[in-house]
Amino acid sequence: MYRGASVGVVLPAYNEEGFVGDVIREMPSYVDRIYAIDDRSTDGTLEEILEAARADANENENESVGQLVTDGGATALSSRATVRDAVGRVVPIEHRENRGAGGAIKTGYLAALADGVDATVTVDADGQMDLSQMSRLLDPIVDGEADYAKGNRLRSREYRAAMPRFRFVGNAILSFLTKIASGYWKTMDPQNGYTAISHDALAAIDVENLYEYYGYCNDLLVKLNVRGMRVADVAMPAVYGDEESSIAYSQYVPKVSLMLLRNFLWRLRTKYLVLDFHPLALAYLFGAATAATGVLGAGVALAATLSSPGVPAVGGATSLLLFVAGTALLLFAMTFDMAESESLETQVQ
Repeated sequence: MYRGASVGVVLPAYNEEGFVGDVIREMPSYVDRIYAIDDRSTDGTLEEILEAARADANENENESVGQLVTDGGATALSSRATVRDAVGRVVPIEHRENRGAGGAIKTGYLAALADGVDATVTVDADGQMDLSQMSRLLDPIVDGEADYAKGNRLRSREYRAAMPRFRFVGNAILSFLTKIASGYWKTMDPQNGYTAISHDALAAIDVENLYEYYGYCNDLLVKLNVRGMRVADVAMPAVYGDEESSIAYSQYVPKVSLMLLRNFLWRLRTKYLVLDFHPLALAYLFGAATAATGVLGAGVALAATLSSPGVPAVGGATSLLLFVAGTALLLFAMTFDMAESESLETQVQ
């Protein structure tokens, strides 16, 4: 336990032989449960998990936390995974089919919910996360200052310098889009998978319908915002070693961007029209429609001018006014949106 709170760690692993065992063996002693999910690996990942679990059990004598997922979580997990008996504090879970990073995180979250742990941390199995920093993620939750805490590698110039350039560019693009989609305008580095979430927050969101791809962390932020959950952005470094990323950024960025657009529209409808009413939802929609009309009108006016050079550019001027008005309306909506979520965000240096 950590400061009186039970802690579970979700450890998704796909072809992480040579890494996942070290992560399990180096897990802090205050962690009560380690949900190690083998996402249908084709190497020796599962065997390494089991070997590391046995070694960890010999070194630690942690007591069980509540009921094992083989009891309480059997219904939720039966269609997607096989849950082995716990080996010490490690619960080995085998996916029946490869579900990706988001799918493995979802499986771990379902198991943590079934066990009723107070705080659930997500840790990658490739050794990129400094386990000594875990307490900094747990502190805001244990202190009651946040419902969800996530690492931020972009706050410090030193931390940014350690990130490969191609990752930094893709991260910057998705950070901006996630700010708009989620409503957490001060939160950065949404792709950071080093997170901690409280039991109440995990129970409040629809875990079953979490996005099962690398954009699961972006999707989760949107759902947390709709439920009014507080988010802490914790500055911390990443560790880059010999591991290879399986993310194809040429597909990843467009796919997650489209998901964020759908989530943005869902958030506006659910938070500002269904659960409550706020005019910023209409301002967003009318602003986007007006700006788009202006752009379309400008294109038509340009085509008309090119075909008939002597025709006055009245349509172009009108289109420009529509675009400016629509953009102003969008900025007005964003300002209201920032104010609505300002109390839900905090930064930890």
